Amino acid sequence: MGLLEGKKGLILNIANDRSIAAYIGDHAVKQGASVGIGFLPMGNLEKSQRRAGKAMEEHGFGGAWMHPCDVGSDESIAAFFAAAKEKFGTIDFLVHSLAFADYNYLKTDEGVFTSTPREVFRQALDISAYSLIALARAALPMMPEGGSIVGLTYLGSERVVPGYNIMGVAKAALESSARYLAYDLGRKKVRVNTISAGPIKTLAASAVGELDEMFAHMEKKAPLHRNINADEVGKTAVYLLSDLSSGVTGENIYVDAGFNTVGL
Repeated sequence: MGLLEGKKGLILNIANDRSIAAYIGDHAVKQGASVGIGFLPMGNLEKSQRRAGKAMEEHGFGGAWMHPCDVGSDESIAAFFAAAKEKFGTIDFLVHSLAFADYNYLKTDEGVFTSTPREVFRQALDISAYSLIALARAALPMMPEGGSIVGLTYLGSERVVPGYNIMGVAKAALESSARYLAYDLGRKKVRVNTISAGPIKTLAASAVGELDEMFAHMEKKAPLHRNINADEVGKTAVYLLSDLSSGVTGENIYVDAGFNTVGL
């Protein structure tokens, strides 16, 4: 019997086959879960759906329920959860694996962060951090017996990573939001945690300046002397979504080959 046997959950958002959300979905299904997938309706809705569907097929859970969800829109979130409720009734877990910031401000050029406009700041915090609160609020009525919520973050929330810039600020807000949600929802038996993953070549990460240098530095300095892969994040997510982590909430778990422990 799998660790998530008989459980149902929602995973947002899958963009393509490299999305961390796709790897989490893969491991959740392998452990017995029924999953519903959110995908971002970017431009052409049918094209976005085909891309997400292809990723799901490549990861072994093609045919799973999927629905568009733009987390920057309260109406889109409401429509997503209304459709999910009709499909699943109740859920046991929710995964927040999404972020966005204007790529023009994810560069290592001098002064780029200082020049961040108000609207770029607002959008990054809204999509990358506030969305966790909005999704948790929408999911709560579907979790009458409690459950687990997991968000994805990165070390740039705690330390300066050149090129990460406004996304680092947004991820710091995400982590803090997760802790406050953990406190707020604990009485309802809902646990909230985050996973701080090392750099992975996803669509979102490709916008960050000098990504290759980040990989090289981590391989040189991390205790395991290598980079991590999205599959390892997926396995850690299963732990947090399962009853194995029943006493864990408000935590940030690092999956970064130990890089966060190194000073020099």
